[in-house]
Amino acid sequence: MSLLEQARQYKEDFMQGHGKAGAKDKLTRQVPGVRRKLTHAEISELYADNPIVQNIVDIPAEDMTRHWFTLRMKDEQLARDIMGRLADLKAKDAFMKMRMYERMRGDGFISLGVSQKAHFELKAPLKLDSLLTIDYLHPFSSIKVSELLINDDVFDNNYGKLENLRINRASRSGIQAVETESLVHYSRVLHDQTRRLEDEEQGMSLLESLYDAITVLDTSLWSMGQILHDFTFKVYGSEDVKNISPVEQKEMSMLLDFMFRAESLAIIGAGETLTKQSTPISGIKELLDFAWGYTAAAARMPKSVIKGQEAGTLTGAQYDIMNYYARITSAQENEMKPLLERLIRMLLWAENEPGGRIDPDTVEWEIKFNPLWSVDSKTDAEIRKIVAETDQIYVSNGVISADEIRETRFGQFGVSDDFKFSGDDAQWKRMANEVYSAWKENGQHA
Repeated sequence: MSLLEQARQYKEDFMQGHGKAGAKDKLTRQVPGVRRKLTHAEISELYADNPIVQNIVDIPAEDMTRHWFTLRMKDEQLARDIMGRLADLKAKDAFMKMRMYERMRGDGFISLGVSQKAHFELKAPLKLDSLLTIDYLHPFSSIKVSELLINDDVFDNNYGKLENLRINRASRSGIQAVETESLVHYSRVLHDQTRRLEDEEQGMSLLESLYDAITVLDTSLWSMGQILHDFTFKVYGSEDVKNISPVEQKEMSMLLDFMFRAESLAIIGAGETLTKQSTPISGIKELLDFAWGYTAAAARMPKSVIKGQEAGTLTGAQYDIMNYYARITSAQENEMKPLLERLIRMLLWAENEPGGRIDPDTVEWEIKFNPLWSVDSKTDAEIRKIVAETDQIYVSNGVISADEIRETRFGQFGVSDDFKFSGDDAQWKRMANEVYSAWKENGQHA
């Protein structure tokens, strides 16, 4: 074969083998969109084994319920009594675990243990006008549910909503186990689900989409352990090594390893060498930063939160943390609040709960979530200074009166922790236009 033919063959082999779009092209073999569906056993093992997975699952659930909420009512005593009943029912812990189960397995539930006037079956809808008491709240996950019955009629008002679920009600007494399964009406549970594919009934575990990132982090941890274990090693050079048998080499290696393991005096002969070799680590930081960045983006949590930064405290311009808490606030309002409102409505309807039977629609009440975070004292002082200077500009230019500033900032209960001006771009632009207009009208003639 001529040199030209060899070159042509090499080119064909390259294009078909390790070149573009061939059978050996690694980029072609890596196909995105190949879903790894985790079983409940795999999810349990992943959660139990990996503390980073535990943080990703647990921390947002803890943040959503850590400061809980305030129930506002005209009848303040009734509000305190209802909050007391929620504390007796351990509602805060139940809602936290429900959200943990939702993130870990795709679905979180709370069973509503109630007493009613007449005998009832779990498959029957819960009638609010027959409620006597709410006795318990038990959080559980989809591992207890064998089937979810979803309304699939696109022309029905309840399309996409849960109608019934089949629950495994296994109980154990000593070595005896009783396996029962019940059809339960959706009104007898609280259901938390945020990720569900249209053609599936159960929610999707957050860990499925994070599986590759978790694998990379786990590999990084193992690799770092290997690097640290072999970070430095000694090289002994001698002409006599080639003249000894393999058994003698092994014995000598063990002896020298013992003698030179610590920073001790090395006694060697003329012509022999003893040097240290270090494992190169350049570029590792960039690789680890990429792995952490991808994991944080996939989990929608800042790296500092995943790593366990102290909850609820901000220093300086930590915009990623502020965005995270804004996301938690949104989840509270859109996902947790409707479930809490339903539970409180049941407490108001129940005849033997505080206040007796009350139609929730006849009284004014509101759930107000308590602030999730606070800034450190230095940042708080800087914010208040900026706000005070801004207020002074508004008063000087006639945008707002001193009385309005006093009412807004101090109000009935002294200095307020809330500022009307949140920093939204549209709001800042509108305020800037107001200040400029006032200055143009009054400032030039002041």
